[in-house]
Amino acid sequence: MSIPYAALRAFKSAHVFNPWADVDPMDLAGRAAPVGPRARLARLTAHFGASPRLLLLGEAAGYQGCHFSGIPFTNEKLLLAGRIPRVCVAARITSRRGPWCEPSATVVWGALHALGLAHDTVLWNAFAWHPFKPGSPYSNRAPTRAELEAGRGVLDGVLDSFPAAKVVAVGRVAERALQTLGREPVATLRHPSMGGATEFRAGLAKVAGGRRRRR
Repeated sequence: MSIPYAALRAFKSAHVFNPWADVDPMDLAGRAAPVGPRARLARLTAHFGASPRLLLLGEAAGYQGCHFSGIPFTNEKLLLAGRIPRVCVAARITSRRGPWCEPSATVVWGALHALGLAHDTVLWNAFAWHPFKPGSPYSNRAPTRAELEAGRGVLDGVLDSFPAAKVVAVGRVAERALQTLGREPVATLRHPSMGGATEFRAGLAKVAGGRRRRR
């Protein structure tokens, strides 16, 4: 199976930002490199260029992270710091005064690096795109049941593209989305947001089987 990029880019819905098709006013223009949605698609393609042993599945894209980076659980600050394997970003990607920094992204990548899993993991969401509150594009909301249903085909396609990866649900929304597809995650971790960082790290360490940190 191949990643369903065409379906990913074609998705449109009210109060949903499509990182790989829509332009944001804060997207910075570059002279030589692709910008905006094209750059986000290029970064996602690079992120997916692996044979992972783990796939972490979250809930939905967020405005501080995937909305601008194009990669789930990944923010501008982490990209600039070179913390995302296979993805090279040499300059700012937004016009915001400071780089976007999503707390959950910092926790997830920090744990992956600490456990030596960063190069062997890909990240995705039950609802691929960024759902926001009406009139507030820089906000997050839970995807509706109808939205999750509309995104099932893309989710199924991405999961099928990594048949050897163990799928770990990050939060109950991701767990239920997998079960709707007839799939069971190898584990369901506490989402790192809302005070769940410590439990998330402990759960991921258990999944990793106590692997030593990669040097």
